Amino acid sequence: MTKPLILITMGDPSGVGPEIIVKALEDPSLREQSDLLVLGDRLAMERAVTVCGSGLTIVEVEEPKQARNLEAETLPLLALSRLEAADMAYGAPSERAGDAVYRYIRRATELCLAGEAAAVATAPISKEAMNRAGHTYHGHTELLAELCRCDDYVMMLAGDILRVSLVTIHEALADVPGMITFEQVLKTIRVTATGVAPLCGTGTPRIAVLSLNPHCGEGGMFGDEEERIIMPAIQAAQAEGLRVEGPFSADTFFYFAAKTPPPWDAVVAMYHDQGLIPLKMLHFDDGINLTLGLPIIRTSVDHGTAYNLAGSGRASAASMKAAIRAAARLVGSREDRPGCRGITVDSHTFVP
Repeated sequence: MTKPLILITMGDPSGVGPEIIVKALEDPSLREQSDLLVLGDRLAMERAVTVCGSGLTIVEVEEPKQARNLEAETLPLLALSRLEAADMAYGAPSERAGDAVYRYIRRATELCLAGEAAAVATAPISKEAMNRAGHTYHGHTELLAELCRCDDYVMMLAGDILRVSLVTIHEALADVPGMITFEQVLKTIRVTATGVAPLCGTGTPRIAVLSLNPHCGEGGMFGDEEERIIMPAIQAAQAEGLRVEGPFSADTFFYFAAKTPPPWDAVVAMYHDQGLIPLKMLHFDDGINLTLGLPIIRTSVDHGTAYNLAGSGRASAASMKAAIRAAARLVGSREDRPGCRGITVDSHTFVP
């Protein structure tokens, strides 16, 4: 059986992306599951090979199929930029690098949509650099949604115990209440239920929904979004046959949700920090960030550019390895379920 081709976008060359890719590709077990191809810059990857003291040999290809069945000691590269050293000084995001990073992601998306690759795993990016280059996106999630022409997407972070999806993503906290609508909460519940099903092995995952306000609004004393918006959305989802309960007060909920075995297959949080602080407390090294609902599979490390470690060769490749394994696993899940929507993952786990 032909192994899936997993693309790996290099991410910001001023950060640890190239180094964790090199370290990940030194693991021969990854080649047992899939063929791998890096989309990035030759100079940046050569520098990473040197910094990491790696024995990998960079092999440039002109099209994805040339990356298949190469030796384990190679690093297949589709070079989409020719950056200079000044464009990628460690810890210093640049406009040229920001434009290159955008092109890596765009090309990887195009190849996945065209069926030339099975999935993409992305290294961390600098949103600042992309914005300076004229590509104004809050992050990978929003960029991929636009490239895939998809409106019904949901960002989720997950580990073996907690899986948390978000009604709002990267938004100013002051703007969050106005963005919590019946339609948005119901959509998040629906997409979460569909997207998490292959990960938890059930067609009817158990979903918990959090409140927006402390103590679920305390009967309206601290806000009425629970009564006006969140509860009606939960009831609508229940009427559709979904196994969903709530709203639950976030301050106590995660104590119970983190039990083993976990009582919930997924949690819907109202905003970024509400859901991701407890998730990362528990799954900082073994969590995954999934964007549910897109027509492609995409995985990524769930950490940033780590400029403080760039160039040191000390950055851990554990999340990059797990992201690649996650992509291979999700490809298998999709093949087992013909016609299902894709799952994109910003991840560090789901190691088989």
